[in-house]
Amino acid sequence: MKTCRIKGFGYAKAKRKVTNDDIAQVVDTNDEWISSRTGIKSRYISEEENTSDLAVRAARMAIDHSAVAYTDIDLIIVATFTPDYTTPSTACMVQHKLGMNEQKVMAFDINVACSGFLYALEVAHSLLACDMAHSALVIGAEVISKQLDWEDRGTCIIFADGAGAAVVKQEPCDNRMLHFASSKGDHEGIIHADAPLPRTLFSKQVYTPTLVRMNGSETFRFAVNAMKEAIEDVLSQANVSLDEIDWIVPHQANLRIINNVCRRMHIDMEKVYINIAETGNTSAASIPLALGEMQEKGLLKEGMKIVLTGFGAGFCWAGAYIEL
Repeated sequence: MKTCRIKGFGYAKAKRKVTNDDIAQVVDTNDEWISSRTGIKSRYISEEENTSDLAVRAARMAIDHSAVAYTDIDLIIVATFTPDYTTPSTACMVQHKLGMNEQKVMAFDINVACSGFLYALEVAHSLLACDMAHSALVIGAEVISKQLDWEDRGTCIIFADGAGAAVVKQEPCDNRMLHFASSKGDHEGIIHADAPLPRTLFSKQVYTPTLVRMNGSETFRFAVNAMKEAIEDVLSQANVSLDEIDWIVPHQANLRIINNVCRRMHIDMEKVYINIAETGNTSAASIPLALGEMQEKGLLKEGMKIVLTGFGAGFCWAGAYIEL
């Protein structure tokens, strides 16, 4: 099996910053109500750029930081539940916009909602390890605002737009990358966005955009246990303790969830990177977006041990242990 390592991260935020006070102009809420329940003070909303556009901005930053040539990339995976199109894949749109159409690239999307980046990272790692690809661009990107109901304060105050990317390269090294992923079918639709239903032959019914719906209290109960399990699993695989971990980067879903997990596991909050106050919940983008910010701030150093953990619709949850 081939070894590989992450060579660089990148991120992109949508251009318009929307505060809680701005949200309060269109829905019955206020800054105190939102921040006390979620930890969110603002978020970024895209008005012109689609999912592939944000993905491309994040990808360019990751590639430039990695020192991997664009022509060396032969695998693109985009994790998203808000693609540009139902088909073709957002990954194919990214390939085109990065000018990679003339080279051999395997490009596809996966939809695992907020756990998407971690699933995509595991898939990319597996393909590289099996020598099916050599340099991978792994992206989490969402424009969730195009599927929000701006009258539903259970969702519109939380979700946001953004992208994050990582370049993973097949390379001889001693650095380890370990993964955990699991799922449980959410037949109750606790977190969901509807798709078109079967209809009568030749029906002229027009398909309307799907809107995100979420049962917040049920999601909270699931999330705390899921994130705890993911962290414990990858630590066990790596045979390392929490004390040896330099950073824990969780999915930025809700500050109360993150705090609850850390309290239960006796995790030092100084080791936990949190940016939800500014960015909101960007679903599949949240973990790589955070990593891109950390890289830019100089918080990531060679040799560091990092744990990533996330959860989302499905239900799906995942974790990763990474040695930089």
